[in-house]
Amino acid sequence: MDIEKQRLSIEAARLYYQSDFSQQEIAQRLGVSRPTVSRLLQFAKEQGYVKIDIVDPHEDLNVLSKKLQSKFGLDTVQVCYSPLNTYEEIKKHVAKRTAEYLIETVQDKDIIGVTWGTTMYAVARQLEPQNVKGVEVVQLKGGVSHSHVNTYAAETVNLFAEAFNTVARYLPLPVIFDNTDVKRIVEEDRHISRIIELGKQANIAVFTVGTVKEDALLFRLGYFNEDEQNLLKKNGVGDICSRFFDKNGNICSEEINNRTVGIDLPELRKKDKSILVAGGQRKVEAIKAALAGKYANILVTDQFTAQSLLA
Repeated sequence: MDIEKQRLSIEAARLYYQSDFSQQEIAQRLGVSRPTVSRLLQFAKEQGYVKIDIVDPHEDLNVLSKKLQSKFGLDTVQVCYSPLNTYEEIKKHVAKRTAEYLIETVQDKDIIGVTWGTTMYAVARQLEPQNVKGVEVVQLKGGVSHSHVNTYAAETVNLFAEAFNTVARYLPLPVIFDNTDVKRIVEEDRHISRIIELGKQANIAVFTVGTVKEDALLFRLGYFNEDEQNLLKKNGVGDICSRFFDKNGNICSEEINNRTVGIDLPELRKKDKSILVAGGQRKVEAIKAALAGKYANILVTDQFTAQSLLA
């Protein structure tokens, strides 16, 4: 083999593939013609000096989806691609994929139960008007608080209703009452009980998971005193519909759960499509616990979170 040709081909390949030089720049640097550079690069590939791997993120996502589906016994897993492993970036892409999935999935006369929070609001903002008839959209949990922190409860259910050509059904109550007896009396009101019953009848539920970290939305809304927060941090890993559960997906405080307004977690297991929308490292433990509790049969997440769930 011509040693000089070998040396030139390797140097040309380094400049082209590693340093992003153009073929003309390489020609000037090596003192050869541009066609010669092209032949040197081709020679480098033929001799195995250069190996090109093409990574198709969609192909990898399909593999991750199938592995998650198998590991957690899910009907469907939608893994979207996020270019950055940051919570806000992941939320943006997971929300977009969820909206696309809902647009593909929702049919005439479906009843869609929705929750609230920043993730759900991000999903709602990605929805586009659909030509469907007889769809109902209902709030699955109360969304009123005396805090100045925005839950996006009304905005979320409104945007869902607009997208699916219907009127929003609100649950205009605090999500957690101070007193169990008061909560029970309020739920007996025929207007409130009708909304709660509609949530039970929903064949599609769309929700996310919260955490029990210091900055958790429910903690910032002022529903819990310090002792209750410490209890949830000690025994819980996350919440769905403001119902807190442990690492096995079991309710971690019956007393707090009995004061909570909205759908009970076992009801989610009865849905045709129980869609968990969540991503980001801070939510991995809560997602695992939610899946352990079998509260979702469909998961929408990103590739970073998927890899952590499979680890």
